Amino acid sequence: MKHSYLRTAALAVAAGGILLTSAACGSGFDDKAGQSSAPQSSGPASLQILIGSSGDAETAAVKEAAAAWSASSGNTATVTPAQDLTQQLGQAFAGDNPPDVFYVDASRFADYASVGALEPYGDKISNPDDFYQSLRTTFTRDGKFYCVPKDFSTLALIVNDELWKKAGLGESDVPADWQQLTAVAEKIKAKGIVPLALGDTRDRIGAFMVQAGGWITSDDGKQATADSPENLQALEYTRSLLKDGLARYPKQLDAGWGGEAFGKGKAAMTIEGNWIKGAMKADFPDVKYTAHELPAGPKGKGTLSFTNCWGISAKSRHKEQAISFVEAMTKADQQMAFARAFGVMPSRQSAKEQFSKEFPDDVPFVNSAGYAHGPVNAPKMDSVLADFDAGLQQLATTAPKTILTRLQKNAQGVLGG
Repeated sequence: MKHSYLRTAALAVAAGGILLTSAACGSGFDDKAGQSSAPQSSGPASLQILIGSSGDAETAAVKEAAAAWSASSGNTATVTPAQDLTQQLGQAFAGDNPPDVFYVDASRFADYASVGALEPYGDKISNPDDFYQSLRTTFTRDGKFYCVPKDFSTLALIVNDELWKKAGLGESDVPADWQQLTAVAEKIKAKGIVPLALGDTRDRIGAFMVQAGGWITSDDGKQATADSPENLQALEYTRSLLKDGLARYPKQLDAGWGGEAFGKGKAAMTIEGNWIKGAMKADFPDVKYTAHELPAGPKGKGTLSFTNCWGISAKSRHKEQAISFVEAMTKADQQMAFARAFGVMPSRQSAKEQFSKEFPDDVPFVNSAGYAHGPVNAPKMDSVLADFDAGLQQLATTAPKTILTRLQKNAQGVLGG
């Protein structure tokens, strides 16, 4: 398992035990969550750090980095891997005793920022422009860069080398756009092979929306933009893949997610993030595959990004020390240490060259950071997005216009409210 957000994306499940719940879902937040700021404490601090760890490797790496910061700064930092980050954070905020620093999933960021629970410190970190613009945008609300991304992943096209060759395809046949994707998928299908295992939620199909120039909300998260010609084009294309047998949802292939179907050899291609590397190594070590940037759509290249930020509580009495801690965790060399320890991609552009050199198989993922699109940046959207996912799961038999009209109504109802 990789990061909390990676596992969530990979398994295409809704809010799980390691994700943060919204203000509308009993997380312990209310509209006054960030309005009473505690007096700041000077001198050495004892910071409480709560993380949604992907496993022992991440926990050990973060604890080691925290110990190094403590030794050099004269402060202390206690890192706690949450058993249930949702519950523990909710209880902490409800009890008016939140951790100083904690992981914030991008899909939950707006819920925290909208109620004042986060300290907007992003511009106080050295060289904030070094973080990829797409990731800065993800954690920006009302013009404030709240929290810096700790790492990220994007989606890429994963190709099974053996099945690709069996279909008579070579390296030059890797599709660069939708038209080529369709043509290649038809060749693969003609050989009796399922061409594409495609996740059945917005976390995968949303990439086609971005490639068509659409998205669910406006860039500022204030308006619903679901019922658009661009999104309609994207869903109609996706539907054509499904109806023509060029793509199958994982459940149609007796798999829990695209990576499982791909690893079992049930499809020649899938669309997943670089977390698939760990899953393939653990469960399907003999499968040879390559990763490639996603085919471009009518409006150019597009993919989705998945990321967490280092959130600092607005109620922390040690904000300066907390910022110093985050500064240390997000230096390029420390991000590279994390990459080596548990397989993440650095969020600083200055680490890209070194990362690409050490992890050449991940180059397609990191190269797409510049045009990646983050999740919906608006609060209280959980039920709306879950309903959209339910619609996408019926895409083969439901008119895309019907799905988008419903999404538009539901989203604007929340945003307008």
